[in-house]
Amino acid sequence: MLAKRVLTALLVAPLAILMILGLPTPWFAIPIAIIFLSASWEWARIAGLQHRPTRAALLAVSALAYFGLWQLRDSGWWPHLIALGVAWWLLACVWLSRLTFAAAPTPAHRNLKLLAGALVLFPAWVAGMSIHGSEPHGHVWTLLAMLLVWGADTGAYFSGRYFGRRKLAPSISPGKTWAGAYGAGLAGILIGLGGGLLLGVRGLPLLGLVLLSLLTVAASIVGDLVESLMKRQGQVKDSGNLFPGHGGMLDRMDSVFAALPVFAAGKLLLGL
Repeated sequence: MLAKRVLTALLVAPLAILMILGLPTPWFAIPIAIIFLSASWEWARIAGLQHRPTRAALLAVSALAYFGLWQLRDSGWWPHLIALGVAWWLLACVWLSRLTFAAAPTPAHRNLKLLAGALVLFPAWVAGMSIHGSEPHGHVWTLLAMLLVWGADTGAYFSGRYFGRRKLAPSISPGKTWAGAYGAGLAGILIGLGGGLLLGVRGLPLLGLVLLSLLTVAASIVGDLVESLMKRQGQVKDSGNLFPGHGGMLDRMDSVFAALPVFAAGKLLLGL
C-alpha cells in the first residue's frame, strides 16, 4: 500500500505543481472546478444520494454555481464566502464531537449532508482562486498552501507510524494518533517558516504566517476526520478508486477543502 501511495503521489504531484505555477488564474479555475465536481459526485454518494441521474443533475447545478461564483470575483462577496467556509469548519468540530448526529440514513440527514457538502466545496474553491489570483506571487502562495497539506500528511504518516501510541479519534479514524498530529504540526511550522522566508516575509508577519500554517494544518486534520466520519456513517471504505492506494478524489482532497478557506482568510487578515 505504501508503494502504491508513493507512486501515485510521484505521478500526481508534479502535474498539480505545474498547474498551480503555470496556469493563469482564469485557466486554473477550470480544472480545479472539475476536480471539485468529481469530489462532489463522491460526496453525494456517501451522503446517501444513490440515484445516479439525480446526482448528475446536482453536478450540473454545481457546475453552474462555480461559473456564477467566478462572475462574483470582483464584487466583494468572495471574502464573505471564505469566512463562511471557516465558520463551517468550526461547526464541523462540533459535529466530530457528536458522532451519532445525522448518522441514520434518512432523507433529512441526506439533505443535511448535501448542504454540508456545499459548505465544504464552494468556499474552498473560492478560497483557492482568491489565493491564486492574489498579487504578488499568488501562484507561489497557492503552492505553499498545498505544500502545507502535503507536508502535514507526510509528517503525520511517519510520526504516527514510528511514535504513534495514543489514538486521536479512535471512533472515527482508528489509524490517526496524537503523535501523527504533532508530526503534521511540526511539518506545517517548518514549511510555513521556509515558505515565508522565500516569499520575503519578515518580522511579525512571518510569525503570523507560521501560526497561520499551524492553523491550516489543524484545519486539514479536521477535514480528514469529517470525511472519515462521513464514510463511517455511509458504511464505505473509500470515496472512490480513482487513485491506487489513495482512494477517490474526495479521499485526496478532504484536507485541502478545509485548509484553503483557513489559509485564505489568514492571508487576507495578515495582509500578505
